[in-house]
Amino acid sequence: MRICFPVLEDHGMESAVYGHFGSAPKFLVVDTSRNELRTIENEDLVHQHGACNPVAGLAGEQVDAIAVGGIGGGALFKLNNAGIRVFQASQGTVAENIELLGKNALPEFMPGHTCGGHGHGHDHGHGQGHGCSH
Repeated sequence: MRICFPVLEDHGMESAVYGHFGSAPKFLVVDTSRNELRTIENEDLVHQHGACNPVAGLAGEQVDAIAVGGIGGGALFKLNNAGIRVFQASQGTVAENIELLGKNALPEFMPGHTCGGHGHGHDHGHGQGHGCSH
């Protein structure tokens, strides 16, 4: 499985998962079957709120799933339509979230359980507190 994690800084498997998908500067893509890690830049970082193109942000990288603290409804819809499942990451590192996903302990985002109304002016580094309550 190829899983994408939005991150502020690349510290490999010890990277903290970023609070929001669209505003994350980087993505770490973990291929669990090959035990490989790849970093890509968010190609859709500069966008109007609500106009996120999450598939374009992945720069052509093919992934099966994304794990993130919070995501808007439009981005979730676009990712799901592209066949990508989206899971709500737990606070902590990429490695910790990979372990939780392997135990089926990360809930999957469903329409209606997304972040809404957040402006791009607040602190998006809230991977430690996600900023969305579900």
